[in-house]
Amino acid sequence: MTMFATPTAFLAALQGLPQPDQAARSAAIARQGQLTKPPGSLGRLEDIAVFMAGWQGRERPRIDNARALIFAGNHGIVARGVSAFPASVTAQMVSNFEHGGAAINALSTTAGLDLRIVAIDLDRPTDDFTDAPAMSVEDCLDAINLGAAAVAGSPDLVVLGEMGIGNTTTAAALCMASFGGSGRDWVGPGTGIDSEGMVRKIAVVEAGLARHREAIGTPFEVLRRLGGRELAAIAGAVVAARLMGVPVVLDGFICCASVAPIAAACPDILAHCLAGHVSAEPGHSRLLASLALDPLLSLDMRLGEGSGAAVATLIVRAALAAHDGMATFAEAGVATA
Repeated sequence: MTMFATPTAFLAALQGLPQPDQAARSAAIARQGQLTKPPGSLGRLEDIAVFMAGWQGRERPRIDNARALIFAGNHGIVARGVSAFPASVTAQMVSNFEHGGAAINALSTTAGLDLRIVAIDLDRPTDDFTDAPAMSVEDCLDAINLGAAAVAGSPDLVVLGEMGIGNTTTAAALCMASFGGSGRDWVGPGTGIDSEGMVRKIAVVEAGLARHREAIGTPFEVLRRLGGRELAAIAGAVVAARLMGVPVVLDGFICCASVAPIAAACPDILAHCLAGHVSAEPGHSRLLASLALDPLLSLDMRLGEGSGAAVATLIVRAALAAHDGMATFAEAGVATA
């Protein structure tokens, strides 16, 4: 499926975005007020239920068809010594996903998620963005459309994650380009690099921004010049999900950084998204504040691969179970005053 034929079409999709169903939200709020509990006593679980009602367009939302999409890509900047692991680990981990041996496999099963792995040209890393744009226009657009196509079928909920050695460096560059600051503000240890590796990583991010600063006038150009194929695919999936009215749970730093260029230009783009958790990667809390997203969980996770978002899906399921399964005061014969 080609949802976005050109970069212009992709950017045009950010105009006039669908909004949640206000009638369904109002009905869900009214139901919450009738359930056998003090008003507001379930806290954010109530908010999640109302959020899901608005995007699913029904008073009593449900999750019968939830999908986890994990996109994988490789990065030319790995040659700069920004990761504790070689780029070959990306393909090895994809194989592990496909054989059911990774954390996301176990967590997806527990959360009732249909796990789909989308590996994008792992034998063809992006270019080193300190020397050239990371991707051609065609490569970036292809990745965006792969992400959009993966949402097809209008699932009840989409969980997004990634795998790509070197992509915390790419994520930091996207954040710096989108929200300012210095490389030090956004760069973290990623796979566990030492202090010398951190210095190299900061230098790479700042060199990339210096190289492309004058050319990153649109979200597409930020993604193309400083991003990666898996990050562009996440951006495509988020936009496509919004156009289809599908709610999304975002994973950690890299996943959220994938949509940073779009959100900086169009803050409303994330209205259909929940932040699954706040990662232990230092830049993530700063990024969530810039995106105006309040994470559901804080568990010191920093694995990526959609793991935090998968765990957060269990919270969403709990919210909907209470919203749908509780009796009203009238049904239970309980006095309201």
